[in-house]
Amino acid sequence: MKKILIAGSLFGLLLTTTSCRDEFLQSAPTETLADPPAQAKLNGLYLMMVNTGTGGTTGHDDYGQKGYDLVSDLLSADMVLNGVTYGWYSNIANLSAPTDFTNNANYAPWRYYYRIAYAANDVIAGLGGNEAVPTGNDKFSMGQAKAMRAYAYFYLMQYFTTGYDPEALSIPLYTDAGVNGKPKAKQSEVYGQIVKDLTESVDLLSGFSRANKGMINREVAQGLLAYTYAAMGENAKAADLSLQIISKFPKTSKEETVFNETTSSGGGFNDLKTNSWMWGFDLTEANDLDLISWWGQQDVFTYSYSWVGDSKGIDYDLYDAISDNDARKGQFATVVEFDTTVDPENPNAASYLLNPDGSFILDSDGKKILSVTKYPKGYVLERVHFDPSTNPGDYMKVSGGSISYEAVAANKFYAPERKLGGQRIVTSDYVFMRADEFHLLAAETLAKSGNEGQAKTVLASFLADRIADTSYLNALSGNALLKEIYLQTRIEFWGEGKSYLSMKRNKATIKRGPNHLFFAGQSFLYNDDRLTLEIPQQEVNNNPNL
Repeated sequence: MKKILIAGSLFGLLLTTTSCRDEFLQSAPTETLADPPAQAKLNGLYLMMVNTGTGGTTGHDDYGQKGYDLVSDLLSADMVLNGVTYGWYSNIANLSAPTDFTNNANYAPWRYYYRIAYAANDVIAGLGGNEAVPTGNDKFSMGQAKAMRAYAYFYLMQYFTTGYDPEALSIPLYTDAGVNGKPKAKQSEVYGQIVKDLTESVDLLSGFSRANKGMINREVAQGLLAYTYAAMGENAKAADLSLQIISKFPKTSKEETVFNETTSSGGGFNDLKTNSWMWGFDLTEANDLDLISWWGQQDVFTYSYSWVGDSKGIDYDLYDAISDNDARKGQFATVVEFDTTVDPENPNAASYLLNPDGSFILDSDGKKILSVTKYPKGYVLERVHFDPSTNPGDYMKVSGGSISYEAVAANKFYAPERKLGGQRIVTSDYVFMRADEFHLLAAETLAKSGNEGQAKTVLASFLADRIADTSYLNALSGNALLKEIYLQTRIEFWGEGKSYLSMKRNKATIKRGPNHLFFAGQSFLYNDDRLTLEIPQQEVNNNPNL
C-alpha cells in the first residue's frame, strides 16, 4: 500500500512561528513589547523547546528538544531506522553526519541550545546579572533562567564532547548578554557553571508554584543537577538528589507503561497529566504541529514519516534482552497493516483472515471472513520477530497485508485514537523528564558510590511493577549489577532520549543488532567520533577565537 504525504499548509508552517497555548499567551507578542517581563521571555524559551525551525533550518528533523532526543536514540543504537524512503535521519543512522561539520545535523542542535543559552543570559541580565538575587516573582524567573541556561549547556556537553574530561577543551561558554565569539572553555569550567546555575536555581525556585508542567520548577532543576553530577562522576551527590526526587513523585504504573489489547487501555505516553511526568509540554491544536514533530517521526499512528515507511524500531538484541515476564516487552510489536477496501466486484481487493498455513478461514456458510470485521482499525499486531521467509511458524493473519512497521513501540507511544496515520494535527503531549528516571539514576549512582545494597533495593522496588520476579537481582554485584542497571535504563526509557546520556556516563560499548540497516553486528565505543557531534562549520567560520 503506497502512501504519499500531503503537506497542506506545510510551507506556511516553515515560515511562521507556532502559536502558543493559553498559559503562554501575552497581551502582545514578546517581540513587540518595549520591555517584556522576564516570565514572558521565559515562556518564549519554553515554546522554543517544541517549535519547529528553532535549530535554524527548514528540515523536518528540526523541532526542538524531542528532535535531538531522537537523534541521540539513533546514535545509541537502541533505536533502529527501519526505512530511508524520505531520508530523514539516514545520515545519523549511517553515522556519516556526526563527523561532517558541514551537515545540518551538527548545526541545528548547536544553534538551538546556544539560542536557549543566549536568551537565558538576556533574562538574567535584565534581572540584574549573574550575582543578583531578585525578590518576589523575579526570584522565580531568575531560577528558571539559570536552569534553562544550565539545561542548554548540559546537552551541548553531552552531544559535542566524547565524555567527561575536566582538563579537555570543549565548547565556548557565554554567561552574559554579549555574543562576541569566545574560545573553547575547559570542560571543568562549563560543568562548573552548570552546577553553579542549577544549585542556585534549586534555591531560587523554593516555594515556586508553576502554572503548568511546561515550566521548570525546583524538582526539575534538581533532576538536571542530578544528571550533571552523574555525568561528572560525582555519584554520591547524584544519588542524594535522585532519592529526594523519587520521594516526591509516583512511578509510572504498569498500566500506564504498556497498551493492553484486551482492555484497549494503558500506555501511550501522550498525556502531560500523567502523575509521574515532571516536565513536558501540553500540545494543543494551537501549537500547529503536524508532519514536523517528534510524534510524526516516531509514531505510526500519526500522519507523517513513520507511518509512510520510515518507522523507528527497537534493536533486536535489546528486545531479546527484555525478560519474557517483563511487561515492557509488550510495548513493542510488528504492525501488519492491511487493505480494508471492500469491492463487491473484486473480492480480492479486501483482506481476509488466514489460517497458519495461509488458507482462508471460512465462516459457517463456507465464506471468507473479511479482516475488517475483526480488525476495524486496519492493522494487527504481531510478534516483534516476524519473518515468514525464515520461520514457517510465522504467518500473516490477513491476506493482502504487508509487514509495514517492524519492531515499533506501538504499545508504548501512540496517538489516542490508535488509527494508523490518523493524528493529523499533533495534540499528543511531549515528555521531557519523568520521575522514573531517578529511580534508575539513583540505583546506578548508589552502586557506583559503594552502596550496592541500597542500589538493589531501589532497583527491585522500581522493577516490581514491570517484572514478575526480581529475586535475580540479589545475586548481582560489581560490574554485573551496573550492567543490569544500564540495561534496565535502556529498556525503560527507550525512545525518550535517555539511553545516549547513559551510554556516555557509563562509558559503554554498544553493538548494533541484526535489524540495523547500517553497521549491523558492529560494535562502537562510547567515545567513537561517529557517536559525538562535530562543532558546525558556521561556528568555525564565524568565531575567530574558537
